[in-house]
Amino acid sequence: MSEHRIIYQNETGGVSIIIPTGELTIEEVAAKDVPEGVPYEIVDEADIPSDRYFRNAWVMGDCCVEHDLDKCKEIGHDRRRQQRAEEFKPYDDVIMKQIPGADATAAEEARQQIRDKYALIQDVIEGASTPDEIKTALEANQ
Repeated sequence: MSEHRIIYQNETGGVSIIIPTGELTIEEVAAKDVPEGVPYEIVDEADIPSDRYFRNAWVMGDCCVEHDLDKCKEIGHDRRRQQRAEEFKPYDDVIMKQIPGADATAAEEARQQIRDKYALIQDVIEGASTPDEIKTALEANQ
């Protein structure tokens, strides 16, 4: 099996990757599978990130697959909001359902601590200059 891959920018703005099986030459695979008129590159497998955490933020670079940092930040914020919502759930029930015997004040204090923690993560994401900084901020929270 070849160590080469065919990459091209797809219609949704992401990067499509074709992995040849070896039955055809890589040029034949490109002619068969890349949409007509779409530019493509033949790259080494090593030129494609092995970490797919920000897969939806991949774009075609000059020689390889690169990350669109703004898209990485959007993905990071989406994940941050999902994590925060999960942490809020038990306290949301106390606040919204006014469960007898549950301390609504304590629940609201816990919610504020969660808000504060995620505000810091939001700041790290906004100030990040690499996808790894975003990922580290999100994973440190888990």
